[in-house]
Amino acid sequence: MFEVSRALTLVFFFIFYVNIAIDAQTSAPTPAPISCALKSNTSCDECLKNVTCLWCIPTKQCIDYPVRTILPPHSVCPLPEARWGLCWVNFQILIITMSVLAGIIIIAIFVCCFCCCKCEKIGNKREDAKVERQNRARKTRQEERRTEMKVRHDEIRQKYGLAKGNPYARMEDN
Repeated sequence: MFEVSRALTLVFFFIFYVNIAIDAQTSAPTPAPISCALKSNTSCDECLKNVTCLWCIPTKQCIDYPVRTILPPHSVCPLPEARWGLCWVNFQILIITMSVLAGIIIIAIFVCCFCCCKCEKIGNKREDAKVERQNRARKTRQEERRTEMKVRHDEIRQKYGLAKGNPYARMEDN
């Protein structure tokens, strides 16, 4: 649990500092950049005051962040030992955390899509069953009305001597 909360804190601070870096780059004109190499053999905090710098713990060097590659190559500084933005943000943990969060988000999206599609299909089955029940009820009512009408017509025919029993019966009575 502690690792998860720590990882989430790392992700939050990474996004926060990237946002600050973007705002700082776009909102105010920056003075001539100070070379990161001048901050070598100082402290991590001193080096990372400049957002373009990368601190390497084992060599205690402050170097320009290699912007051509997304992650600093191992030849520049080993990934677990590289720091950027904050001294306590480990790139390796940050990458793992971001990957896990991205995976969770993608899985959640797929689960939501699957559930929505499945619920829609279930809803269609329920709707179809409801329509089928209504059709059966309508047909039974129609059949009942038809038999009632037939009985009523037969009663009228009986009353006036037009019984359907034998069609030649009227001719015999003459």
